[in-house]
Amino acid sequence: MEPTPELLAQLDREDIEQARRMRPEQRLLAGAELFDYACAITRAGIRAQHPGADEATVLRILRERLELASRFEDRV
Repeated sequence: MEPTPELLAQLDREDIEQARRMRPEQRLLAGAELFDYACAITRAGIRAQHPGADEATVLRILRERLELASRFEDRV
């Protein structure tokens, strides 16, 4: 069952309200936690794409992807 646009909008509003209630230091920590989570997911994807890669190679590819994303953001 797919979520309805109304449900998605309500969830977005709830997320925004929750963020507004957070203290600045909580928001900063949440941002760092989200970044760490995104990096963990990306590392898992890299391992799936490169099953024989050691941890150093996975981290190198992750850094390359982060650099590429940063350069793309600078252009936009």
